[in-house]
Amino acid sequence: MVKVKVCGITNKDDALAAAGYGCDAVGFVFYKKSPRYVSPEQAARIISALPQRVLKAGVFVNSRESSVRSIARECRLDILQFHGGQSPEFCRRFKGFKVVKVFRVKDKIDRALVRRYRTWAYMFDKLSRKGFGGTGSTIEWERLAGQLRGLGKPVFLAGGLDDKNLARAVRAVNPEWVDASSRLELSPGIKDVRKLGRFITGAKRCRHSLKRRRQ
Repeated sequence: MVKVKVCGITNKDDALAAAGYGCDAVGFVFYKKSPRYVSPEQAARIISALPQRVLKAGVFVNSRESSVRSIARECRLDILQFHGGQSPEFCRRFKGFKVVKVFRVKDKIDRALVRRYRTWAYMFDKLSRKGFGGTGSTIEWERLAGQLRGLGKPVFLAGGLDDKNLARAVRAVNPEWVDASSRLELSPGIKDVRKLGRFITGAKRCRHSLKRRRQ
């Protein structure tokens, strides 16, 4: 089945609701310019209430290595999600973590650049002037689909996903993971539990083809 990450978590109730519906990972944004920013102390308290099976992801935008390591240790993160200009060498420094490099897509991806990053997984999000993720802008999924073949890593699809467009996006792109945030909200950082439930249960009905990814 397609796995689900719910990002932009800012409170325990939303985190527990996401876990209760069966999400596979939750994300915490450690970027102070984001309306979904949480402090490491807040995130650590929320994480302590979550079941162990749910992966905990930290979202970082051009953060220093020392800061990433400190937050990852304090919050006991499993996934480090890097937005911005981190080099392939920077991403390789975090042994023991599942590193996800995010690429913001306008028209097409730079496959040569992507493949320089030997990370655990890649995330593709819509390029937007509004910020790094959480903008609600969608990618042209059909155009993206053929560009992902042969990358050899799990793919996270992000960018304006909700329960209404989820099935079409999965059919087109065939990702291993889907990642949603802003379109599942009542307001920035506060999730709409009904939308959350519909999205997660909808994603669990979708399936991806490993064969196609390896072509």
